[in-house]
Amino acid sequence: MSEGKAKPVLEINGLTVRLPEGADREFAIEDVTLSVSEGEIVCIVGESGSGKSVTAFTVMGLIPKKDLTPVAGEVLLQGEDLLKKTDRQMRAMRGENMAMVFQEPMTALNPVMRVGDQIAELLEIHTNMSGTARKKRVIDAMKDVSLPDPNKMYLSYPHQLSGGQRQRIMIAMALALEPRLLIADEPTTALDVTTQAEVLELIKDIQRRHGMGVMFITHDFGVVADIADRVVVMQNGKIVEQGTRDEIIAAPKHPYTKMLIGSVPSLTPPAHSHPETDDAALKTHGLNMVYGRHGFLQKGRLVHAAQDVELVVRRGETLGVVGESGSGKSTVARCIVRLIDPTSGDIDIEGVNIATMPERELRAFRQQIQIVFQDPYRSLNPRRTVGQSIVEGPMNYGLGADEARVRAEELMRVVGLAPEALDRFPHQFSGGQRQRVCIARALAMEPKVLIADEAVSALDVSVQAQVLRLLRDVRERYDLAMLFITHDLRVAAQICDRIMVMQHGVVVEEGRTEEVYANPQHPYTQSLLAAAPGRDVDFAQLV
Repeated sequence: MSEGKAKPVLEINGLTVRLPEGADREFAIEDVTLSVSEGEIVCIVGESGSGKSVTAFTVMGLIPKKDLTPVAGEVLLQGEDLLKKTDRQMRAMRGENMAMVFQEPMTALNPVMRVGDQIAELLEIHTNMSGTARKKRVIDAMKDVSLPDPNKMYLSYPHQLSGGQRQRIMIAMALALEPRLLIADEPTTALDVTTQAEVLELIKDIQRRHGMGVMFITHDFGVVADIADRVVVMQNGKIVEQGTRDEIIAAPKHPYTKMLIGSVPSLTPPAHSHPETDDAALKTHGLNMVYGRHGFLQKGRLVHAAQDVELVVRRGETLGVVGESGSGKSTVARCIVRLIDPTSGDIDIEGVNIATMPERELRAFRQQIQIVFQDPYRSLNPRRTVGQSIVEGPMNYGLGADEARVRAEELMRVVGLAPEALDRFPHQFSGGQRQRVCIARALAMEPKVLIADEAVSALDVSVQAQVLRLLRDVRERYDLAMLFITHDLRVAAQICDRIMVMQHGVVVEEGRTEEVYANPQHPYTQSLLAAAPGRDVDFAQLV
């Protein structure tokens, strides 16, 4: 982008959007002023509730007007005020003049319609192209986003594509009419690290070739470091700071910006203390999990989700299992907890093999191994108070109601929540607080092994940092063996004593975290580390 010559594609001046009565604040966004020029990527950064998505949806004309009402300001797209357009005029502008790529492509694509037809439908609505011309344009758009075999891809349904391919389809759809403004709302959050790197590079490449302006919404400063020209930081509906990428990352001025940057986990592992004992709380030997059937008169594809997995976790130690979707890491966790039965192999909990143990005998061991899932809202019963959820397990194992309540109150203090909050329901807590409740519920069983399955991946970066500190604290306090499943290499670097890297169900590398990160041996481990966003920036040293 040549400084000073690019024209603004989007200008937002003093935009204020009112929330409905009874909300926790009066305005969703207040007095927001920013611009996006041709050939420029502007990253809007902030945590949940900061107003970044409301800003984007207001530009696109997609906010629910019964709940969110623009009450001041203007939104100029190439000089035209979008707030003064009718719904019909906005529908015409979406696609032709501006387009949006959403966070989760599977919910944005029609599951019963071929992806090629979905892109062609957009062209049919907005152009007078013939059917042949539309198909050619769709194939060209698929080539533009580097999709393999576009002719075959045209006929595929969304469920037949990988997450990265679905996101590329969304980008191809957004670019089909060559809009001047592209809005990307957390488009890589749900993607694996290598796929994320590919999509970020694709967006940069397309933006350079087409000269469009890009508004990129994210909570990840690693992504900001990789792609932004300018950065806008939002907090509680207001812009607290904006400037060039280098100004914001190297010399942040606002305390909130400093906090966000300081909360980004470093890719450089600290010096981890390793347990002196060799006593293993958890071991697996030759663990296999095969999906599918193949036998007489049966034909089916066998999927080896886990192949001969060997792992050891000692008391007071955290073993990280990293890898992309489909690597087998969550399958291993579910086998260990016996949520699924392994095809073969051993699972030893302090010397007792539970891999083939019948359910009636297994019950006695279930309290010794607990799991914290990725989405705390889905793993808590919305109709029960969090206190009821925490005491249920211990009471099922014979603890009296009064003792269980006392234990729950103590654990609420341990996880940084007020004991009085035990009588509240899950929806009355924030995402980070709900995850703390889930950790308290797991600890209430007094387990020897705690499994965290992507337990911080859905959290804002500052909340993530708090929960990671909490997990470290409870591991030390209770001398737990912890199995930490994650695809985030920054998080793994900070919390894991040892690392195990999985690819296609196979353990391809393992060792002490600092050694694996400093000198990865396997090409797959090398590719994961190379793809980490903002890998050349040590954010902790910047603030």
